[in-house]
Amino acid sequence: MDIEQAAKAADIKAIEEVVATVERTQRAKDAEGFLALFHPDALWTTAHGKVLIGFAEIAEFTRAVLPGANWDGEVTYEVVHVQFLRPDVAAVKVRQVYHAPDGSEGAPLYVMTREADGPWLLTAGQNTQVVRDPA
Repeated sequence: MDIEQAAKAADIKAIEEVVATVERTQRAKDAEGFLALFHPDALWTTAHGKVLIGFAEIAEFTRAVLPGANWDGEVTYEVVHVQFLRPDVAAVKVRQVYHAPDGSEGAPLYVMTREADGPWLLTAGQNTQVVRDPA
């Protein structure tokens, strides 16, 4: 494996760790842990279409909603694809599954960025609720 491939593999592992932290903080309903993953200028859209612009709006919403979130069972997040748009920008497709009787699922797309040698951060996110065909 050459240096470029090794760096890309390390970035993918770091991105997967961010998504694992999203899962862990969502399960624990840990608003502050979740918010630590965001870029200060982030843009976020919830599965129900609520648009949150900037860290302050994301934080206000998260602190109000996450601690009292009500879902049955556990939620899991799985990275299904990482597309590097630049070496410091990645589009990350995630599968979000609520392991509950209704089996609801989300299909988030995260845009993550990395400053210099800093951590990967959530910079833009669009969650989409998966609607199953009733047939």
